Amino acid sequence: MTATTKQVDVLLVGGGIMSATLGVLLHQLDASLHIMMAEQLPDVAMESSAALNNAGTGHAGYCELNYTPQAADGSINIKRALEINAAFEVSLQYWSYLVETDVLPSPDTFINKTPHVSLVWGDKNSAFLKQRFELLTQHHLFDSMQFSDDFAQLQAWMPLIMANRNASDSAEQLAATYVAHGSDVDFGALTQHMVNYLKSTPNFTLLNNTKVKALSKIKDRTKDNTWHVKLQDKTTKRCQTISAKFVFIGAGGGALPLLQKANIDESQGYGGFPVSGQWLICNNPEVVKQHSTKVYGKAAVGAPPMSVPHLDSRTINGQPALLFGPFAGFTTKFLKTGSKFDLAKSLKVNNIKAMIGVGRHNMDLTKYLIKESTQTHEQRMQILRDFLPQAVSGDWTLEHAGQRVQIIKNCEDQWGKLEFGTEIVAAKDGTLAALLGASPGASTSVQAMLGVIERCFSQKIQSSHWQSKLKQLVPSYGESLITNANLLKTVRARTKQTLKLG
Repeated sequence: MTATTKQVDVLLVGGGIMSATLGVLLHQLDASLHIMMAEQLPDVAMESSAALNNAGTGHAGYCELNYTPQAADGSINIKRALEINAAFEVSLQYWSYLVETDVLPSPDTFINKTPHVSLVWGDKNSAFLKQRFELLTQHHLFDSMQFSDDFAQLQAWMPLIMANRNASDSAEQLAATYVAHGSDVDFGALTQHMVNYLKSTPNFTLLNNTKVKALSKIKDRTKDNTWHVKLQDKTTKRCQTISAKFVFIGAGGGALPLLQKANIDESQGYGGFPVSGQWLICNNPEVVKQHSTKVYGKAAVGAPPMSVPHLDSRTINGQPALLFGPFAGFTTKFLKTGSKFDLAKSLKVNNIKAMIGVGRHNMDLTKYLIKESTQTHEQRMQILRDFLPQAVSGDWTLEHAGQRVQIIKNCEDQWGKLEFGTEIVAAKDGTLAALLGASPGASTSVQAMLGVIERCFSQKIQSSHWQSKLKQLVPSYGESLITNANLLKTVRARTKQTLKLG
């Protein structure tokens, strides 16, 4: 049975950090907008935004070595690290504003100061890390980064990792970089806080346990183009049709199938490559309290960027935790709660060539993922012992992390190209947008959603009201933190103080 059509200005599909961020931004720009959020699970932030389903790292390029790739000639490209760092600073500015205006509660309920460390072994990797350090610290975004290969300094930065190591062991050359104002972010808690705020406003509706069954564009001579979206309550099976002037698909791994349902011209050719993840979680509180940093290493040869090994001090639901991983796995599901037929169902006439091309040219990656998923507990512990030689198998248990769907696009040379970033796909008329991809994802959610607003609310964003409001929400809006050192100094001083990261 289908209920009468209900009209809204904005329909947010998915109850994660992206939809929550966009919802709050749009409400603050125009409180008269009627906004609806539809989430297929019993509550928001239960999939990709849940704390254990992501790294919880405030991705800023400080410790993630995959953001500074080294070419065959030995040169290092820092462009992506600069872009991600500047984008994370945008998130910090907005979260600071939300804390200052009591939209968000105390910052320690969702973000905590956690130094970021890159750690490498061997002369070749140490030389790479030092070269990376020298390049990055020439830029104002990274001028506080420190480098050391001194045993005593490394002990001070990461005592648990350095315990039981021998300073005279020349066979184990260690080097690290350190940034004191790194952060750990509980994106699940942050999402909950944002949605709770939206629920307190008069023009917001949240529908949990609600699945999108169909999307279709309706053209009416007397009205603007709108989307008719058929929603089904998963408990009662009752359906209703929502007429929405704008639809945002922020459904994590579920975004691609929904974008395919929408069938806009801009979505043609997109495919998805699903990757699962797992964590080793320490259940010994005496070990947990000895580690207070995020320590990232180098990815194994053939590993996807999301599988960079790291030993993470985390705060989850207000409690300290220690995680190691992620260990990648092979899956055909697009969501942790998805179906094993998700990958097969995503094959379409317009993307089959790209999917075949990616499959043909990424056999090593597929073999790596299968190998990762079949490892024993002791094999995973051996990888952990590269970081913690003294790690005890009984202190660690394996938990499943979230699903990620990497982007596949058409490519002339190899038919298809596999990408490991995030990308906004928007209809030309601005009535629909979707976010595809994974890392750095949540950390750059504010900049990503500002991009959605710029592309899909292009007329409104030119108004003096929206422009002045955006500068209030994000003081650096419209300017570059990569080129403006004085502006960075100003906004970073504020966010460090407001979010207690100083």
